[in-house]
Amino acid sequence: MNYVVKNIFFPLPEDLSNEVIEDLVRSSTVRIERIVSNGHSSPEFGWYDQELSEWVVVLQGSGVILFEGGQEVVLNVGDSINISAHTKHKVLRTDRQRPTIWLAVFYR
Repeated sequence: MNYVVKNIFFPLPEDLSNEVIEDLVRSSTVRIERIVSNGHSSPEFGWYDQELSEWVVVLQGSGVILFEGGQEVVLNVGDSINISAHTKHKVLRTDRQRPTIWLAVFYR
């Protein structure tokens, strides 16, 4: 069997005019994504209200998550947070100086 080694930091997408979301692993019970943001935020109106719980860690850069009740959580390199399913949230902002790399694990 041939095993494929990939690096989460390289290569980064050349075009970051939009946030880039890539599946790294997907099964019926878990999805792992690499998300690359560059000064991006969620749309002003609306919330993420996901069927799955999400654990996310910032590997590079930084981001701020806003929860429906008004709490803002700042995430820097190495910081992680677990967001239960149906917890309404959005990304207020991400680092504008360099790409923010998120590792997100969605699970039941």
